[in-house]
Amino acid sequence: MSFGDMDSMFEHFSGGYYLGKLYVEPHDGERAVIQQDDHELMNEQLYSSGEPIERLDAPLVMKVDTTHFPVHGDKSVPSGTLAVPAELLGKGRASQREVLLAKRERAMELLRYSGWQSAAGT
Repeated sequence: MSFGDMDSMFEHFSGGYYLGKLYVEPHDGERAVIQQDDHELMNEQLYSSGEPIERLDAPLVMKVDTTHFPVHGDKSVPSGTLAVPAELLGKGRASQREVLLAKRERAMELLRYSGWQSAAGT
């Protein structure tokens, strides 16, 4: 599964979110992760401001059920999979699920609330 065609994976949902489906699975890591190349492509397509030089490693922000969390890239995760720390999923098990992906402004707002700062301090 590729994120190359974002229109087929995520669609406009509201002023603050895109809606899509990913295979969501619990894992033993400390943070939520998706495949590194997918992360960079999504970051570029969804969060880029058009500046010539931008970071593509800023966390994405996703929501599964009622929980928001930052999502980082990881080369070991299969494409199309969102691996989430087990404690964030509660009793959830691996399955295809609807996922909300915060749009740029909403994501930056949520990241700031959690204490994250970009390299530029914004």
